[in-house]
Amino acid sequence: MTAGHYQPRRVPPEVARWASRPDTLAVGSPAKVGVLDLAFAVRGGRTELVERYQKTPLQIMRPLWIDPAAPDTAYLYLMATGGGVAQADRYRVDVRCGPGARVHLTTQAATKVFRMEHDYASQLVRLDAGPGSYLEYLPDPLIPFRDSRFYQDTEVTVAPGATVVLGETVTAGRLARGERHDYRVLALDLRIVRPDGTLLALDALRLEPGRDRTAVTGPAVFAGRDHLATLYVISDERPAAELADTLHRALDGLDVLYGVSELPAGCGAWLRLLDDSPVRVAAATAAAWRAVRLLLTGRPAPDLRKT
Repeated sequence: MTAGHYQPRRVPPEVARWASRPDTLAVGSPAKVGVLDLAFAVRGGRTELVERYQKTPLQIMRPLWIDPAAPDTAYLYLMATGGGVAQADRYRVDVRCGPGARVHLTTQAATKVFRMEHDYASQLVRLDAGPGSYLEYLPDPLIPFRDSRFYQDTEVTVAPGATVVLGETVTAGRLARGERHDYRVLALDLRIVRPDGTLLALDALRLEPGRDRTAVTGPAVFAGRDHLATLYVISDERPAAELADTLHRALDGLDVLYGVSELPAGCGAWLRLLDDSPVRVAAATAAAWRAVRLLLTGRPAPDLRKT
């Protein structure tokens, strides 16, 4: 496997300036490159995992069909054997959903980005939803520890007639240890495109609390709260305005700060919410997910309890 597969093509300068050779395992060393390459297709009336490649520390268990309301939907838990992301780690996750496939992806636990003395860590996520497919990617929160440097580059390719529900939650740090915005830099890029490369939406987040703490706690970012969550719904199965209204109704009356708007070119809707309580953030995000799942599929979402 070449470095070009797991190394980002372009690292933001805010992250790249931390590049260095670690005094521990270097980039590309055993256990420093985690890879998941997964493909799903409809077989015998349900979605099956038809291609799988995994390289530790990333791995999966077998798919589960645990939803009585949607027995054709495959549920898959993504895991990391190392317990968290360390300096000089390079991860890549590729997921391809064939025509008509129905997949729910989540993580076993929160993604912890450990303290770093050298270099940085990165993760590439590539999601490809084929015609008529339905893909949900709802990982648990990202928690950057003190002195961590992390870059995540996500690209979502959505074919006409496909639906992708994409969630992301970022925590201000390891709050139980008093680490609130003590990371060095956190950079997140998201691109949503059609198979021909037509750009649908972009979202970029750059957090450098060491340079200006108000730049990460101000009204355009965390607004003084400890948790920031985003949910994107990309679909042409319903008008964007209806998707946005559904998200609004799902959160109406909940004690969180949030906003909802349509995505560019009517390709869907998105919400961003803020709160100090991880319990309220998780509940509000789940309420929004359940509402759009019911709207788009006519099926209620299952209870995905994790232990």
